[in-house]
Amino acid sequence: MALSGDYHTHTKYSRRNHGKGTIEEQVKAAVEKGLAQVAITDHGFNQVLYGVRRSDMAKMREEINEAKERYPIEVLQGVEANLISARGDIDIEPSDYEYLDVLLCGYHKLVKGKRKRDFFFIFKNLLISVFHITSRRQRERNTNAYINAMKNYDIDVLTHLNHGCKVDVQKVAKVAKETNTYIELNGKRLGMSDKEIMIAYNEGVKFIIDSDAHSPKRVGDCHLGLEAILRLRIPESAVVNYNSLPTFKADKRRKAKK
Repeated sequence: MALSGDYHTHTKYSRRNHGKGTIEEQVKAAVEKGLAQVAITDHGFNQVLYGVRRSDMAKMREEINEAKERYPIEVLQGVEANLISARGDIDIEPSDYEYLDVLLCGYHKLVKGKRKRDFFFIFKNLLISVFHITSRRQRERNTNAYINAMKNYDIDVLTHLNHGCKVDVQKVAKVAKETNTYIELNGKRLGMSDKEIMIAYNEGVKFIIDSDAHSPKRVGDCHLGLEAILRLRIPESAVVNYNSLPTFKADKRRKAKK
């Protein structure tokens, strides 16, 4: 299976050395892997330790444009937004849309909510990630949060679904299908079991296989997702970045801003 693009990579703009490479180094690595596209998707703004600064987005766009002139590859700018409340809020504002060729979204620890009560949603999932026990009620909250996020934002990709924030995969997959949201098979971690991946596939969702690279050497390293597709005999047509380029909602987002 040959992938056409890697749409989940982090650079030094994910602060505190969480991302190891420059934008140019990531792009160069993608070219060396034979990719046609690569996306720079640093951590969302409300990630307390690693989040990209909004003030850096314009500078990142300049660096991306420079890299596009130097290398034979299409480079997209995006962000891996954070799910920050039980209502399905994410840390994106309409003013950010001009920089979002692709919008990823996932759950991460140590994020800031918009309201005080968001702390409980964040804290409960933090406890779950430590003790690995999820109540039925919290799973329902998480599921509804993802569903509302997909309905209220034009999200392109859900990253590492079920990692650190357990959900009803079938319910999330149904809405992902309705909203044309891709579900990622992550190169670093598969939050879903084989059974859950098949549940999502049977709901008709499209998968996207990404590296979640935090250094240039890992760009294009998507073996976990590839192995899952092969192991479960999921047809290549269900993977949007296999020998084809995925469609993202950038134009829809920018029109909505107007």
